[in-house]
Amino acid sequence: MSQLTRVAGTEVRIRGRLLRIAKIAGDKYVFVDNPRTVAEGLRKSGVRVDLFTFLRRLGTTELQFPYYMEWDNLAVLQVSTFEHWLKSQIRFAPRGRLRQAQKAGIETREITFDRSLVEGIWEIYNECPIRQGKRFPHYGKDMETVHREEATFLDKSIFIGAFLGEKLVGFVKLVHDETRTQANMMNIVSMAKHRGKCPTNALIAQAVRSCANRKIQFLVYQNFLYPNRQSDGLSRFKEANGFQRVDVPRYYVPLSRLGRIALKWGFHHRLFDRLPEPIAARVLSLRTAWYNRKMRAAVGTP
Repeated sequence: MSQLTRVAGTEVRIRGRLLRIAKIAGDKYVFVDNPRTVAEGLRKSGVRVDLFTFLRRLGTTELQFPYYMEWDNLAVLQVSTFEHWLKSQIRFAPRGRLRQAQKAGIETREITFDRSLVEGIWEIYNECPIRQGKRFPHYGKDMETVHREEATFLDKSIFIGAFLGEKLVGFVKLVHDETRTQANMMNIVSMAKHRGKCPTNALIAQAVRSCANRKIQFLVYQNFLYPNRQSDGLSRFKEANGFQRVDVPRYYVPLSRLGRIALKWGFHHRLFDRLPEPIAARVLSLRTAWYNRKMRAAVGTP
């Protein structure tokens, strides 16, 4: 469960039961230039918070805040022009998949946020309960929930749809920061039954074009690697499409005695993230196998 609160004009999301950690709502695309003001506001808010954490904006490499810091990472594409991306930044296979998408009739375009888009997103979310070997968190949500969640950051959002005829078969929601320095793919999902038509590759291409047209310097595809995970299929997909790992400083501000203790002993990270990598890899493998069996049972395949 999480709790939203507004402090010093900034929306903050607080998670956790025993250890309460606050992040900026939209942590990878909303940034604060004066985190001390937010930290002091949290202390005085009357809401229990033990740690406040925030990321630096891309393009600002100086370590200028006097707080405890750890390195986080993002999958970042430096954008100049669409033609440069297509000719020089991606590998041969993604170019072939873009041609495959075009031949299959996939068309992409920017779209407005309206009821029709929400209905299309709802249908995509509810196509399949398991994606990438784990439970898909958006599966089973009703239309009102999808509308509420997708309506966040509308003043900073760019919606792009992948269409087969008039049918929405995939979408990406880009959210840019207030300076239009970077845009993060908040959501990028396509229908599994149209995977062979490569709609996700087409969506990435349109996202690059949309950023280039707006002079947005960096396109971010969430994290490049996650804790305790070696390079996997998703990170290789990102790399093939021109995204590179960029390490960015993540700061932590303890706001209570519990927060200071947690920071000292590493308890601000999930238990899974603290497992040795071979054990974590085994756990992930077992989870994927379990979900795959569950999926086959659901669709009645041996």
